[in-house]
Amino acid sequence: MDARSPMRANAPSLEERARRIRRHALRMGEVQGQGYIAQALGVADVLAVSWFHALRYRPEDPGWEGRDRFLLSIGHYAIALYAALIEAGVIPEAEIETYGTDDSRLPMSGMASYTPGMEISGGSLGIGLGIAVGKALGLKRKGGDRFVYNLMSDGELDEGPVWEAAMSAGHWQLGNLINIVDVNRMQADGVSTGVMNFEPLAPKWEAFGWHVQRVDGNDIPALVRAFDAARDVAAPKPRIIICDTRMAKGVPFLEAREKAHFLRVEPHEWALAIAALDEGRVA
Repeated sequence: MDARSPMRANAPSLEERARRIRRHALRMGEVQGQGYIAQALGVADVLAVSWFHALRYRPEDPGWEGRDRFLLSIGHYAIALYAALIEAGVIPEAEIETYGTDDSRLPMSGMASYTPGMEISGGSLGIGLGIAVGKALGLKRKGGDRFVYNLMSDGELDEGPVWEAAMSAGHWQLGNLINIVDVNRMQADGVSTGVMNFEPLAPKWEAFGWHVQRVDGNDIPALVRAFDAARDVAAPKPRIIICDTRMAKGVPFLEAREKAHFLRVEPHEWALAIAALDEGRVA
C-alpha cells in the first residue's frame, strides 16, 4: 500500500479516519481506566493526515525498505500512534483489548522491540529528533525519495538535544526530514510556555535553516496543504510543521474540562466519550 496513492472512491475520509483514531484510543484508555487521552484526541487529525495522506508504507510489511519512517519521539503518546496503526491495518483491531497488559504488543510507552510500525523507543523526551536526523542522513546517502517524519511535543522544546539536532539537520541540508511539533501547551509541570517559554517558535527554527509552517493542527485541509508543501520544498533544507492542537479535541465535555498532563476520566465517562464521537461522525 502506498498512502500517497489517489484515495479510493469508497475509502473513508480523513475526517472519518481521525474520528476512528480517537475512538480506538478511547477504547484502549478504557481497558486500563487511564491514559494520555487528551493528547491522543488532540493529535488525531495530525496522525490521520500523516498515515492516510502523506506516508508511504505497507501494512503487511512494516519493515519495508521503501517506506517513509514515522518516529514517535513522545513515548507517552503511544496510545495515539497505536490507534493510527490499528486504523492503518498494521496492528489488528482485536489487540485493543490487550493495551498495557502483560505480554501485550501495546505497552503504555512506545517500544520499537514490541510493536510493529513503532520505529523507535521514545519516552526519554528530546531524543527523537536526533535519531530522526541520523536516519534522514543515512537515507540521504543511500539515495531515493524516502522521508523521515518525527512527531514531538512542545514540552520537548525545553530539551537541549532538540536544538543540537535542529542545528545538525540544517547543516546537513536534510531535505528528507519533516519534523512535526504538537503544540498543545501542556506538559507534566504545567502550561508549557510557563515552564519554559519557547515562543516565538517560527523564527527560531528558521534561524537554524529550516523551512517552517505553522498551522491549526485540528484543521485537516490546512494539515493536508502543509504536509504537501513540506514535501514539495525545492531547497535542500529540513522542514517543520508546527501544529497548534486542542487537547481532548472531538469530545466536547472533555475539551471543556480543566486540562492536566494526565486527564482524569471517570469509569462511566468512557462510554459517554465514545458516544460523543459517534454522534459527531463524518461520513
